[in-house]
Amino acid sequence: MPDTQALVNDFLNKLKKRKIEGSQATAKQTAELLRSVISQTRMPYTNQAAALIHSVKAVGERLIAANPVELAVGNVVRRVLHIIREEDLSLTTAAMAGLNLSAESDDEDDTDRDNHPALSAAAIAAASRSTLRPPSLQTLLEDVPDSAAVPHTSSSGGDSEGKSKSADKSSRSRKLKHDVIEAVNELIQDISTCRELIAEQAVEHIHQNEVILTLGSSRTVLEFLCAAKEKKRSFRVFVAEGAPRYQGHLLAKELVTRGLQTTLITDSAVFAMISRVNMVIVGAHAVMANGGVIAPVGLNMVALAAQKHAVPFVVLAGSHKLCPLYPHHPEVLLNELRSPSELLDFGEFSDCLDFGSGIGAPLLHVVNPTFDYVPPKLVSLFITDTGGHNPSYMYRLIADYYSADDLVLERRTASGN
Repeated sequence: MPDTQALVNDFLNKLKKRKIEGSQATAKQTAELLRSVISQTRMPYTNQAAALIHSVKAVGERLIAANPVELAVGNVVRRVLHIIREEDLSLTTAAMAGLNLSAESDDEDDTDRDNHPALSAAAIAAASRSTLRPPSLQTLLEDVPDSAAVPHTSSSGGDSEGKSKSADKSSRSRKLKHDVIEAVNELIQDISTCRELIAEQAVEHIHQNEVILTLGSSRTVLEFLCAAKEKKRSFRVFVAEGAPRYQGHLLAKELVTRGLQTTLITDSAVFAMISRVNMVIVGAHAVMANGGVIAPVGLNMVALAAQKHAVPFVVLAGSHKLCPLYPHHPEVLLNELRSPSELLDFGEFSDCLDFGSGIGAPLLHVVNPTFDYVPPKLVSLFITDTGGHNPSYMYRLIADYYSADDLVLERRTASGN
């Protein structure tokens, strides 16, 4: 088995050098790395969940610091921490249910059968699991079946009881790690299939003879549009080119290859063409807790044009892009600046950028941001791998994936030390 530290360092280098393209690939590789960390974490005799949380947080902080702009990394780290807490709570609840059932059985040995108290919900649940069927009305009124009863241990068996408790703790430790790894495997599977699940919903949103507008290039948008085409929907796509990287050129070429009617337009022509559009469908870099969207630069302009002409603005995003933080949170880095060479030729503008002119600073400054922020009031609908949701519902959806204790990783860890 490869060394965990070597895997972490290799992934850190990839994040720092921006060698991983796309949030989906980044999220999947992050989850796979954390799975390896969990698998090789040595479990203590007590407080196993805290040990796993500490290991994941220690690695997660380094991953987030390596590329703060890629919010999918932090999202997956917090998802895995939430999984650990949920699995630990599930095992604790199951253990408590077993203790309640055992105590109930001991009480019944000391009291008359006709005067025994009502069965607890935990006892009924335990009986149901043992008989592989839900409790019947007769079971509720009479008693727990004999097959669900816990045998009474005499006081003379104290040594064997102690060994049994020790074995139970050891098995619980192994089961916690096993259940967490299984849940992380499910998370990896969800990340891998999110595009297909989103694309399956295309036929519900794209109708015959509609005109769809998008900007730049998004693999999720591509699969969504092609899925509608495969369902015999006939529609036209306007693609804004997405300057300065012109990723829209690649999307337009791919759409034509797939047989879709496509029109390529400049970004500045969006307002001129929006009146002919029935729906705007775009991808996202991240979806914040307030329903705001961090998206490729230029999309805020498209959202404003859509609002002006009452055109639905639809955002496609996998669940790994749902971020539990708000845009004003100090851990959220909303943007990064790309190379000025994407905007102009240094040779042609060298005289404007010459630091040796004696002035002390160039007269021409070049700013090339990567992302835009689209406020939730400009978004009509989110389509995720779990279905379509209004922006006002996103906070509730995000709350199902994360624990409040894990929102601020560094401060929580510092206070623990």
